[in-house]
Parts: sequence; structure tokens; C-alpha cells
Amino acid sequence: MSTLKPLADWFGELPQVILMDLDGTLVDSAADIALSLNRALADLGLGSVSEAQVRDWVGRGAARLIEVALQHVVPHHAQDPQKHAVEARLLAAFMARYQDAVCEASTVYPGVAEFVAAARGAGIRLACVTNKPYRPAVALLEALNLLDAFELVIGGDTLVHKKPHPEPLLHCLRHFQVSAAQALMVGDSRNDVDAARAAGIKSLALPYGYNHGEPIEACAPDRLVASLAELI
Repeated sequence: MSTLKPLADWFGELPQVILMDLDGTLVDSAADIALSLNRALADLGLGSVSEAQVRDWVGRGAARLIEVALQHVVPHHAQDPQKHAVEARLLAAFMARYQDAVCEASTVYPGVAEFVAAARGAGIRLACVTNKPYRPAVALLEALNLLDAFELVIGGDTLVHKKPHPEPLLHCLRHFQVSAAQALMVGDSRNDVDAARAAGIKSLALPYGYNHGEPIEACAPDRLVASLAELI
């Protein structure tokens, strides 16, 4: 417990389970998402978007990313009677491109590997709860040598609902057979904080990720740290 004393002091004891978001929390993946999105847009003969724009758009799931990107590159996309068909084609192209190149430029944030190792060493069970679809989520974790640390991975397409709905977090509580008071949600966005609040779980937020242009402080997490290294 001593290696995670700052976490134990704040939480009251060490949580039995920590649920962790992926994009913007564990991994800076925006560059790869932008690369794959632009390749998919090119496949359909459409314009491109910037990495900075993608950083503001990610976090709500692939389908929402595609919808927002099309609104940006296609004039009057929202009024197009074929909009859903176009979105479906671009989503399929993006998923194929991203699955083939999930980790060309993605990196693990500083402090993450050390925190994950310390949590595992303290007997804390870990789950990754992301809105990224399950297959690329697992592929990204594996490529960055993080997958083995997580007993459970919940993707945005694993259950009926995704964050900010509490269902993915409540599913984890049932899976690990723990109460909400014994769990902690770690994330970088309003989706994570709101899902945790709805599930009755404490939230710990990081300011360096993707929160759609909104300061994470505005989401009122239970605690904010600059890096997970602060908890070790």
C-alpha cells in the first residue's frame, strides 16, 4: 500500500477496483485517429481535417466522430437526405483504416505505466472502460504493452449504452462483485465524470486529455491531478 499512499490517503483506503478510460487518459491517440480519419475521408473523395480538430471531437465514440467530421468537410451535410448512408460508409472506412493502423503515433502518457504497475502490485483490479470500439481498444492496449494489466475491457460497442451512461461502470461493479464505494473511475472528460457520478463512484480526472474544449475542472470531478504519478 505504501507505494500508493497518496491515493489511499485521499480515497480513505485503496480502491478494490479502478476503472480507467483509454483515449486521453492512458494513451495520447489523437494523432492516429486523425491519420485514419483523413485516410478514410480520402477513400471517399472528401476533404481533410486537422489533428487539433480531432482532439476536440474524440471521446464520444466513433459514430459521433464521423458525424462531426462530415459536418465539417461536407457543406449542408445535416440536410442531406442520404446523410446516414454517407455516415455509414465513412464509419466503415474509418474503422478499417484504424484497425490496420491503430498505433503508428500513439504514446502512453507519462506516469501511466508506473501507476498501473503500482496498482497491480497493490492487488487492485483494473478495467479499461472506453467509448472506443472494443477491437481497436484491445489492439491499442496490446500495442503499447498495457493490455495484460486489465482484467476487463469495455468498449463503446460492448454494451447497449456507453459513457456518460452509467451502464458500463455498473457492469464492471457486477463483474468484479464490488460496491460503488470500493471503485474509482479515472478519466479525462465529462463523459467519465458524469458516468461515475451517475453510478455513485468517485471520479479522478486528468487535465491533459480530450474534453471537447471544456476545462475538466468545470465537470467537478472528485479529484483532479496533473499526472497519475502524483498518486504514487
